[in-house]
Amino acid sequence: MDIRIDDLQGSAIQALLQVHLNAMHEHSPPESVHALDLEALRHPSITFWTAWDGEDLMGCGALKQHSASFGELKSMRTASAHVRKGVARAILRHIESAARARGIQRLSLETGPHAPFAAAQKLYASEGFVECGPFADYVLDPYSLFMTKVLA
Repeated sequence: MDIRIDDLQGSAIQALLQVHLNAMHEHSPPESVHALDLEALRHPSITFWTAWDGEDLMGCGALKQHSASFGELKSMRTASAHVRKGVARAILRHIESAARARGIQRLSLETGPHAPFAAAQKLYASEGFVECGPFADYVLDPYSLFMTKVLA
């Protein structure tokens, strides 16, 4: 698996991100969807990675740097053909390593609290993330589960 920074120009990643956005809107009301579109993911505070098997896109994830010591995990998605192959865990560990290298001391995320997000919740918990309250600009929402991990 080759994990690399992506400029979000390719059709494969654009399609995967559309699948991601569609799924978020399927499981949450519009005001509770915090997934970012392509333009938002191109913000300078965000680094975006994709995982590849040759020419086959396996998944993606991003790091939004809120400050020198605080980052947020965004846009984690595994392509349907690669579910249960360890793609998400590999991307998560890659992003965490990049965050540590940048001096980020806390990494947080927002996911859904309901059944469609159970696999994500389980992955994050198995990697040391624990539930927390809202962070950054988030507010309490019945469609959001917040998790965090101290890296320092």
